[in-house]
Amino acid sequence: MCRLLRVRWTLTPKTAPQPWIACGGCGGLRAFQSSGKIRLNANGRKLDAWLIYKCLTCNKTWNRVIFERQALRDIDPAVLEALQSNDPEWIRAESFNLDALRRKAQRIDEFPDVDIVRQVLGDTEGWTRLEIELAVPFAAGTRLDRLLASELKLSRSRLQALHQVGLLRIAPERSDMLRRRIRSGTVVGIDLEAVTDRDMLWKPLATGSPL
Repeated sequence: MCRLLRVRWTLTPKTAPQPWIACGGCGGLRAFQSSGKIRLNANGRKLDAWLIYKCLTCNKTWNRVIFERQALRDIDPAVLEALQSNDPEWIRAESFNLDALRRKAQRIDEFPDVDIVRQVLGDTEGWTRLEIELAVPFAAGTRLDRLLASELKLSRSRLQALHQVGLLRIAPERSDMLRRRIRSGTVVGIDLEAVTDRDMLWKPLATGSPL
């Protein structure tokens, strides 16, 4: 019988992606960051919306299109309310819209640092297998092997060795999953039956709680 310690890690990037745009103030490509502000322009029953970015060097602004000439009746009421109120949570989510940024930017800087909230989903006495479910609400530039190595205090070579002998399994299953970016829905299972000090060493790291 499989005895599980199941946890969910919710990972939120600390810094939103920063596009590199031709800056009219600096006269060359510069990194811009989201200001956290929305600009709206009404034209009759149509609306334009932009997310305002600022140059990190000279503070000149760049307006990234969210939509243009959108009929008011076609805008989701919740989105419209978020735009009109400059809702910080909605704007933060939009600042991670990589597809929109890639259409405009020649380069995008992403950052690996994330905040992690750990939640215990199930804890069986005498557990022998650790299962970590990842929830990643925004696009993150962190690789799975780097995340696990950092949070579980293992080398990446050790993780790879565990994966090769089947003691570490990842779903969805792909040969290169350890080297891929973290994604919501990824589940990492680690067989620790042969480890005698798993409650002392592994459990606090997995759950974020002291014994």
